[in-house]
Amino acid sequence: MKNAYAIKIYLSVLLILLFPSRSFSFWVWTPETNKWVNPKYAVKETPAEQLQYGLDFYEAKDYKAAIREFEKLIHHYPRAREAPDAQFYIGRCWEDQDKLYQAFKQYQVVIEKYPFSELSGEIVKKQYGIGVKLLEGETKENKFMDSLKGGNYYVVDVFKAVIKNAPYGELAASAQYKIGLYLSEKKLYQEARDELEKVINDYPNSEWAKAAKYQIAISDAKRSTDAAYDQKVTQAAVAEFNEFVENYPDAELSDKAKKQVHQLREKEAENNFLIAQFYEKQKNYSSAKIYYQKIVNDYVDSKWSSKSLEKIREMSQKEQP
Repeated sequence: MKNAYAIKIYLSVLLILLFPSRSFSFWVWTPETNKWVNPKYAVKETPAEQLQYGLDFYEAKDYKAAIREFEKLIHHYPRAREAPDAQFYIGRCWEDQDKLYQAFKQYQVVIEKYPFSELSGEIVKKQYGIGVKLLEGETKENKFMDSLKGGNYYVVDVFKAVIKNAPYGELAASAQYKIGLYLSEKKLYQEARDELEKVINDYPNSEWAKAAKYQIAISDAKRSTDAAYDQKVTQAAVAEFNEFVENYPDAELSDKAKKQVHQLREKEAENNFLIAQFYEKQKNYSSAKIYYQKIVNDYVDSKWSSKSLEKIREMSQKEQP
């Protein structure tokens, strides 16, 4: 035993002599353990001390070192009451560096690994805030991902997690609404419509239900941007806007809804005008007149009404012997 101990001492001294700078920088002899210890990998005697050690690095904005110390706490004291706090601050480290999606994932670990943590409510709010920032494209990282992938679809993941983590919480309806809004902005109108309908069905008494009804009509209106598009979509949007105005006559969005109805009816009139022109070119004047007359009768306030009336007169002259 004495020989083995002597050999260890000899090797340790030899290591110091051969690599003096590295040895003193990374290894320290601890009489308590009778071992050489690398402080980089050592852990404090209590989880509270280890948490504070990590917080010191965090306050100094040395996020890499802070994350390392927080991870040590979680590894060596997995059941300590400080463990959720360490995981939470790992998320804070990433968020402070504007690495929002990484922060979101680290926060989610707290929810999944420590479901009874008192931090859950605060984490849901932080995740919602991250979703809003990603939605608004406030970070350089988000703009880079947007240009690289043509869209940062992490937004949907974040808001869905908010809903899953607190389905009846104060932010759930808003998160669901923002998923629909985001998909609509990405021109995924049917998907947006499905998500917005969840707001109405799952949170009917929420203030977001009214906004969702308006955005559903907007999504259908956007689908009908082409004048020659199937008029059923345009008609559905008009009906939805009219229903919104009828149900919420005093809402600020009602005036916008009325303008949308006017624009959509202009599209409907234009679409009928294009159909009439097609028949006219085919010299099928009777069918053409039906569509021109429909515009005159049903879209009297449209700019296409006077044009249609003029066309009817022109064709009537052509039909005379």
